[in-house]
Amino acid sequence: MQATRTPNSPSRPERRPDTCYINKLEIKEPAVKPRGEGRRPQRKGGSPIVPDAGGPAAAFRQERILQPSAPSRVLRSSGVVQDGVTFDYLIVGAGFAGSVLAERLARDAGRRVLLIDRRRHVGGNAYDEHDAAGVLVHRYGPHIFHTNSREVLSYLSRFTEWRAYEHRVLASVDGKLVPIPINLDTVNSLYGWSLTPEELGEYFARQAEPVERIRTSEDVVVSKIGRTLYEKFFRGYTRKHWGLDPAQLDASVAGRIPVRTDRDDRYFTDEYQCMPLHGYTRLFENMLDHPNITLELGVDYRDVIGSLRVGEIVYTGPVDEFFEHRFGRLPYRSLRFEHETYEVAQHQPVAVINYPQDRPYTRVTEYKHLTGQSHPRTSVSYEYALAEGEPYYPIPRPENAALYARYKALADATPGVHFAGRLGTYRYYNMDQVVGQALATYAKLRGAPSWVHVA
Repeated sequence: MQATRTPNSPSRPERRPDTCYINKLEIKEPAVKPRGEGRRPQRKGGSPIVPDAGGPAAAFRQERILQPSAPSRVLRSSGVVQDGVTFDYLIVGAGFAGSVLAERLARDAGRRVLLIDRRRHVGGNAYDEHDAAGVLVHRYGPHIFHTNSREVLSYLSRFTEWRAYEHRVLASVDGKLVPIPINLDTVNSLYGWSLTPEELGEYFARQAEPVERIRTSEDVVVSKIGRTLYEKFFRGYTRKHWGLDPAQLDASVAGRIPVRTDRDDRYFTDEYQCMPLHGYTRLFENMLDHPNITLELGVDYRDVIGSLRVGEIVYTGPVDEFFEHRFGRLPYRSLRFEHETYEVAQHQPVAVINYPQDRPYTRVTEYKHLTGQSHPRTSVSYEYALAEGEPYYPIPRPENAALYARYKALADATPGVHFAGRLGTYRYYNMDQVVGQALATYAKLRGAPSWVHVA
């Protein structure tokens, strides 16, 4: 199948692939020489790529990217959990929420932090690694960084340089690869038409079904584009991914995906869209490389909490698990990935292809599109949604929100424990929102006003 594009229709200006477009400022990424296959390129010194932000964000621009240590200290387990050492904070979970809070408390507040994760690596679900073929892959599926927050970007730029990247996704529908979110090219390619943007808007208006009150994801879609495109693009994919019909899901799920009448084929329209130049794991290693942070990997905090002396706890795991499911289990969706390597340089035209119709998996990701890595082979992952397994996505339904409200009340009444992150607050957050929440939580712990805003 080939992706198609309709001729003679308005086009968005092409952006040069070596330029990170940040707030309409063209900031060239640094040239990086190849360091050989199967290993990460060495970090370079120099100022991070950040916008010229003023106000509180300016403080983040004053520090240079952390230099590598050899060997990396943050990946060594210290064994201090048996030593009776006192820590100001125990942080459970080394994903974005836990790592940002560990870094701020250690570096900015001078606190001693013990960071524990039951996985044997940092980075949570954003963890990336070189596979057996030497291709850099995201073990837990694609993670695309995008944000409208200058503060979040400026903060993360202390720990990474950036590679320009705008995410584009195709959907396999009726034997064709067409852009998703739905736009002018999607409809024209699917039906062999040559509509203009104005004509497409009129077509959507004719197809749309009136909905008096938008309650569900089905309501959101059919009220915009009608039932035919809803069935082709949304219903099957949603059933596979969430295990529920769109009519059973909160409107916020489908509300995240726009519908366009122009040819803009970007999946996200955020002002800042980049990928960590050397990957997410390197970003986390830099973030956590501080003498006040002790990292224990492959450790369940419940196995050692009795032998620890800590002041306060920050918990980023599932909130219902912390309270031993006192009110019942909060529902989550889980994922399974099949990783494959192919003897070709490129397997598909874009990083992600969605399969809303006839395949058992929801999408296929080819990681070299995301990382920019040059390699004669390529690795992809096939993603399957599961009802059971490690929690990935809180399921947004009214009854689940009501159950979480009971856990939140219990969390608020638990002294000395602070909950953060997607699982700790049962919210369907993007990465930048998790970072923003963690920075706001740190400000609260320090008794300072929060200046971070993430839409």
